[in-house]
Amino acid sequence: MRIGVIYPQTEYGSDPLVIKDYAQTAEALGYTHILAYDHVLGANPDRPGGWSGPYTYQSSFLEPLVLFSFMAAVTTRIEFTTGIIILPQRQTALFAKQAATLDVLSGGRTRLGLGLGWNQVEYAALNEDFHTRGKRIEEQVELLRLLWTQPLVDFTGRWHNIPDAGINPLPVQQPIPIWFGGHADAVLRRVAALGDGWMPNYRRVEDVKPPLETLERYLEAAGRSRREVGLEGRIPYGNGDPDAWRALLEGWKAVGATHITINTMRAGLSTPQEHLDAIRRFAEVAKEFID
Repeated sequence: MRIGVIYPQTEYGSDPLVIKDYAQTAEALGYTHILAYDHVLGANPDRPGGWSGPYTYQSSFLEPLVLFSFMAAVTTRIEFTTGIIILPQRQTALFAKQAATLDVLSGGRTRLGLGLGWNQVEYAALNEDFHTRGKRIEEQVELLRLLWTQPLVDFTGRWHNIPDAGINPLPVQQPIPIWFGGHADAVLRRVAALGDGWMPNYRRVEDVKPPLETLERYLEAAGRSRREVGLEGRIPYGNGDPDAWRALLEGWKAVGATHITINTMRAGLSTPQEHLDAIRRFAEVAKEFID
């Protein structure tokens, strides 16, 4: 398996030197990738109508592609993964350009996890339709792959019109790998039809087994196999118990996970140094599972 770290966006701060240290430490420890969450705007929980989301305007989020461009300049090997970019609230051609630029500047070290998101306030603020996001993401993925592989694109869809134009430079990877996040049946169908991988956010391996069986049926119907589609599991740092980590790593390996990420957020760690110490401890257990 390839084993990476989830950048602890909401707990790590924004000091560039500290962020540089995180990226270089993760790479030196042998981790294969850094994954970052995505939110552009946070809502005020005291707004009219209330707010029940897990993040607010007080939750810190650096924009993932900009963050990764910075990290790419101070590393040489580690891959950069979004988990997930909320694609339907973004302009497709602009995102294609930004992702291609990151892939060029990182030397082809980009993997994109995409999803729909849940934050209606964010969609409204970005002037996008929350209710059509599922259909739009499928057209967006089709267009992204055209823009990343062809110097000129002539495309007319339901939501996009590109009249014989293209981005330059094209990415190193043509196309950049696209994975999908989420758990709904529509997500599994999307993975089977369009995805290079699936990154569910289950905390227990047992929970992923039934949807994996469903995914295999959809892949068979699409003329594809599990071998063609990656699977990324996430492991909570929890209380720092190596035996619990090892059991989860073994469980994810047994169900065919190709990638794993360790999440040190919401584990009671209060400083950047504590997060660095945490990924060092996990690396000692994880190294026997890294391919």
